Amino acid sequence: MIAAVRRAWTIAKKDIHIYYLRGPVIVFGVLFPAFLFMAFAWGRGLSAQDLVPGLIAMTLFFTSSATTPAVMPFETRTRTLERLLVAPITVPTLICGDVLAALLFGVVFSLIPTVIAVGILSAPLTHPVFLIAGILLSALCFAIMGSLFSATPTDDPSSVMTISNLVRLPLIFISGIFVPIAAMSHWMQPVALLSPLTYTTEIVRAAFGQTVVVAPWLCLAVLAGFTVVLWVITITAHRRNMPKRLVG
Repeated sequence: MIAAVRRAWTIAKKDIHIYYLRGPVIVFGVLFPAFLFMAFAWGRGLSAQDLVPGLIAMTLFFTSSATTPAVMPFETRTRTLERLLVAPITVPTLICGDVLAALLFGVVFSLIPTVIAVGILSAPLTHPVFLIAGILLSALCFAIMGSLFSATPTDDPSSVMTISNLVRLPLIFISGIFVPIAAMSHWMQPVALLSPLTYTTEIVRAAFGQTVVVAPWLCLAVLAGFTVVLWVITITAHRRNMPKRLVG
C-alpha cells in the first residue's frame, strides 16, 4: 500500500509539472469560469454573499476536471504510456496519480475565490467545516469525472476535450450556480439533482449561511456516492480500453 501511494504521488508530481503548470491550463481552468460568472452576474445587483458560492463551485468544477481528460491521450501520443505500464504499477495506481494531481489543482485554485470572498468581500462563512469537506470531496469527484473522459482510446486530446466540454458546460447551467434550485421550474429541479455539481453548489451555499434545498450532510453523502460510482466506472473503462491504446 505504501509503495502504491508513493508511485501514485510520483505520477501526480509528473502530471503537475508537465500538464498543470502551464498558462493555457490556468487560463481555462480559472479565468474562464470567472469571466463566465461575471458576465452572468453583471448588472443583476447581487450581493457578494449571493455571488460567492456559485463562483467557488464553478472554479472548483473547472479546475478539478480541466486537464485529466487530456492526460491519457497525450501519454498515448508521446508514447510515454508504455513506459508507465512496463513499470511495476497497476492501472488503478496510474489513475490515482492523475486524479491526485487534478484534486490538488482544484483545491488550490478554489481557495482563490474563497479567500477573496472572506477576506476582501467579508462574505459570512458560517460553516467552515462544510466548506472544507465539500471542496475536498467535490474536487475528488470532479477529478475522477475528468479521468473517466480520458478513458476514450484515442491519442487526440482535442477529441476528448470536446466530449468533456459537451458534458461539463451544460452541467453548470442546470446545477443551481446561476439560478438556485428553489427558483427553478418544477420540471427542472429533478434534472438538477442528477448533477454532482448541484450538491457542491448547495453545500457551499450552506457554508455561507444561505438557504438551501438539500441539507449539507446529504450533499456530502450524495457526492461520496457519485465519487464511488465514477471511480468504479473509470477504472473499468481504463482497464478495458488500455490495450487499445497500445495497439499500433
